[in-house]
Amino acid sequence: MENKLPFYPDKVWKRFYRLTQIPRPSGKEERIRQYTAGFGSSLGLETIVDSAGNVLVRKPATPGMEHLKGVILQSHLDMVPQKNSGRIHDFECDPIETVADGEWVRANGTTLGADNGIGVAAALAVLESDDLVHGPLEALFTANEEAGMSGARGLAPGLLKGTVLLNLDSEEEGELFIGCAGGVDAKITFPFSEKRLSGDYKGFTIQVTGLKGGHSGMDINLGRGNANKIMNRLLYHGSRSFGLQLASLKGGSLRNAIARESFAHVAIPSNHADAFADMLSVAALKIKNVYRTTDPGLKIEIVTANIPEKVIEQRISERMLNAVYAFPDGVMRMSSDMAGLVETSNNLAVVVSGEGSIVIECLLRSSVEFESENLQTMIGSISDLAGAVSVFDHGYPGWKPNIDSPVLKTMREVYERKFGKSPHVTAVHAGLECGILGGTYPGLDMISFGPTIRYPHSPDEKVHIGSVGRFWDFLVETLGHIPSGQGLRTED
Repeated sequence: MENKLPFYPDKVWKRFYRLTQIPRPSGKEERIRQYTAGFGSSLGLETIVDSAGNVLVRKPATPGMEHLKGVILQSHLDMVPQKNSGRIHDFECDPIETVADGEWVRANGTTLGADNGIGVAAALAVLESDDLVHGPLEALFTANEEAGMSGARGLAPGLLKGTVLLNLDSEEEGELFIGCAGGVDAKITFPFSEKRLSGDYKGFTIQVTGLKGGHSGMDINLGRGNANKIMNRLLYHGSRSFGLQLASLKGGSLRNAIARESFAHVAIPSNHADAFADMLSVAALKIKNVYRTTDPGLKIEIVTANIPEKVIEQRISERMLNAVYAFPDGVMRMSSDMAGLVETSNNLAVVVSGEGSIVIECLLRSSVEFESENLQTMIGSISDLAGAVSVFDHGYPGWKPNIDSPVLKTMREVYERKFGKSPHVTAVHAGLECGILGGTYPGLDMISFGPTIRYPHSPDEKVHIGSVGRFWDFLVETLGHIPSGQGLRTED
């Protein structure tokens, strides 16, 4: 297979490029699952596809290295499907168009899938390499990580044999992650009836576009604009001051991505239409000034549109606008124990109307369970006051740091020898599957690391070419220096 990303290490970039040609949005992973399972089988390695859609490939130890602890290389198969407005791309059918841009590789107007394609590619490269020194290996490729971690949740006890897990899903080369936040999904629903307009109205479409968005865990502390919050601000004042009637609303698309775009179809009484347009223009300038540094591409536009035949009943739209105005968004609290680490946050990810209800989706994250419960209560209380139904579901546990981890000691030493400096040991506010896997397999010694990836979960996603080489070298060196001990689990 031709490698159209001719960088070091060739075997990793070759596999990554192949992954970009296989559509793999969350929940649509059949083809990437077939590819990874077929890859393992083609090498003559034991390959298992479980009922949760995970793929496990086992590779025996290098002769003489059977005494090393068994290592699980873990990464996830799916990617976040995000594209720029106006970019024609079907994530279920079309390959990702990769672009080499100086020191980086990015995609053409879509997410790249380096999260977690580089991790998958590295694991595949390890499996096919016959010149590496390592103990017993397992490559675990989990399903549907980005949309609920159902693969990790569904992994059965007793399947994994290794006692060390290296999660290849972090995004800052030179950092070793030893903990992560837990998370829970919130779904708030406002049922509504529609009514026909009576009177003299003009129709408009309000568009909020051009925001950077990003990963709702890794980028939540960057102060970027949330399209749902910005749109709600405009609709709220339009409703209060100009008699705005809301016909439809669509903002954001994924629970774990900061909303980049929002679109609303509204009706304004004709005698207030000009004043409303003037208000929106003035507000747009002020809002753009607020985000001039974090989101220089922000656009807020009002476009003349058809007068909607029906609109959402006023009392429900007003309750919804009040609730979204009150809902927290962004960082709630920084960690008291680890400088620079976000402890608790909320991402107001999706606000969409249709089929008789307005649905709001949030992803709450916290490394402190008590604070997560407090945030759930806060959002639930606002929902109750607004007359909405709130449901909290799909919670996943955090991963408690273990500073005395034996593999952490080994990896620190390896990194210092290889690169002449110490790695940064920290935790991450994003959700990693380590918390779930550690719950199913108590006693796993876990570390997460990876190359440098910027702006994951957004069309600006890019991976640093040089960091992939250093990540690979570090991974290979680590595999050869895993501590001795019980090579594989013996319990069921």
